[in-house]
Amino acid sequence: MQKRHVSKTYVRPRRAGPVRVVRVRTAAGKPNRGWLVVGDRAIPVALGRGGILANKREGDGGTPRGVFRPRRLWWRADRHARPGTFLPVRPIRSNDAWCEDPADRHYNRPVRIGREHCGDRLQRDDHLYDFIVEIDHNTLPRIAGRGSAVFLHLARENFAPTAGCVAMTRSAMVRLLRRLGPRTRLVIG
Repeated sequence: MQKRHVSKTYVRPRRAGPVRVVRVRTAAGKPNRGWLVVGDRAIPVALGRGGILANKREGDGGTPRGVFRPRRLWWRADRHARPGTFLPVRPIRSNDAWCEDPADRHYNRPVRIGREHCGDRLQRDDHLYDFIVEIDHNTLPRIAGRGSAVFLHLARENFAPTAGCVAMTRSAMVRLLRRLGPRTRLVIG
């Protein structure tokens, strides 16, 4: 009797696709801290100094309540390898900024720092903006004064409150990025 040779082929495990929903809620008794929940995993996050607000205004320090979609990942290519994600990706350049002036026609949009524009510089000396997930808060329509530059980004070491963003550790961000896509719903509140 002849032995039959059976070749064993390696089957690469399927990469999980983007999640449908990511939820952010406040921690009990701590309006500036919260939890970002993806499936059965909850990760600690810092929230805006004003907590989660239904009526977000420019400069109030609140994290906006609502349902949003991630639009794009901005990342510091000079500091980190490109992370895996289903989102469109763009490296942060030295003259990239975000317009936070409600009187400017580029309000709540990315701009290039120059003679005509100033704004929140995206290339920072600290590491808070090494990874920025742009979300569609106050984009369609853009309403002057309803809040700008609301991102998912990295947290300070002590999880100090943000100016209205949702912030997390680098390791949590890298794990989250692997699961985010343009159709993921970000439910805050």
